[in-house]
Amino acid sequence: MSYAYVVGTYDTKGDELRYVKKILASAGLAARLIDVSTKASAQSRDVDVDVSARTIATYHPEGANAIYGVTDRGEAVAAMAIAFQMYVRQHKDEVSGLIGIGGSGNTALVAPGMRELPIGTPKFMVSTVASGNIAPYVGPNDIAMIYSVVDVAGLNSISRKVLGNAANALAGTLRFPLPDAGERELPAVGLTMFGVTTPCVDHIVDKLKDRHECFVFHATGVGGQTMEKLVDSGRLVGVIDVTTTEVADLLMGGVMSAGEGRLDAIARTRIPYVGSCGALDMVNFGAMEDVPAQYKQRKLLAHNPQVTLMRTTQDENRRMGEWIAKKLNACEGEVRFFIPLKGVSMLDVEGQMFHDPEADAALFAALEATLVQTPRRQLIKLPYAINDGAFAEALVQSFNEITGAQ
Repeated sequence: MSYAYVVGTYDTKGDELRYVKKILASAGLAARLIDVSTKASAQSRDVDVDVSARTIATYHPEGANAIYGVTDRGEAVAAMAIAFQMYVRQHKDEVSGLIGIGGSGNTALVAPGMRELPIGTPKFMVSTVASGNIAPYVGPNDIAMIYSVVDVAGLNSISRKVLGNAANALAGTLRFPLPDAGERELPAVGLTMFGVTTPCVDHIVDKLKDRHECFVFHATGVGGQTMEKLVDSGRLVGVIDVTTTEVADLLMGGVMSAGEGRLDAIARTRIPYVGSCGALDMVNFGAMEDVPAQYKQRKLLAHNPQVTLMRTTQDENRRMGEWIAKKLNACEGEVRFFIPLKGVSMLDVEGQMFHDPEADAALFAALEATLVQTPRRQLIKLPYAINDGAFAEALVQSFNEITGAQ
């Protein structure tokens, strides 16, 4: 049997949690109230909740004492978040949907558990922090954040409406499943794209779409994370990572980094991988006035009022080449990494603002010097720009070869 989980700290949000569960029950749904309270002195009784905080706490790798044996609240919250995450990981097959409520503490408690659920499982978080920077809570996941308007500190005319709407939204997703699209399910491929590599990716998608479902991810940091989450989940049969630009932001402090873990899922899963140097000629910052002081004198381009692009230097390109190659050296599956000798983005070709053959050469040389090539891990240089049709064709051909899709 599956359940809609209603999650929060029962010792401080009991009325709100019961209210949400009641609405779900009135919609005909089986719901379970899950307590994640961290105070040992305020334990819920089994008669109050469906799963007690003490039960959740036992799922921490170090046992319940990791939560109730500490005096620091922040430490206890962090430990309970791990325990709830482990609980969801072991029970996710019974979760039809999940709704969490609370402030920053509750959001930090519940969100890691939400992130354990597959993409497509409904997840709603009613939170006081939902109107701020929610990226640390949501990450590469389909979590719907709903601003609580007032603090989640008792039921009133506003909180009843907000919580009730959230509960009904969850009920709606569960009671009215999406209609069958009537299409046969095709094996899925993950691709990464930026505006400056769009022609390449569009060409690839056009060539693959009859035999594959193509998931294109905008390489904005969370895009790369999301793609690799799907790789880890087994949802993809292969990756065509045209646009590795997130590495530039990671190493140079840009705003679109996917973190140190970029490419790790490729190594973990040994998934067939075709990659390239897309948009490694640029680092992304916010508005022009927000570019860090140490970069103010660099070659900058206002992509739009909110995004400024900075051309990478020879030294930065060398660092990126070494970083990517070292990551690929950890990959034991089929890997083909392509170098577009005539430009890594729309802005890097001859006559464009970021055209810099010396910088590109440093990138290519570092890749070639650092990558340990084997029959399964190959570096391929082609005399094209990344958006040339012949370059895209070569990526498609290589992908078909290593996935056996010829």
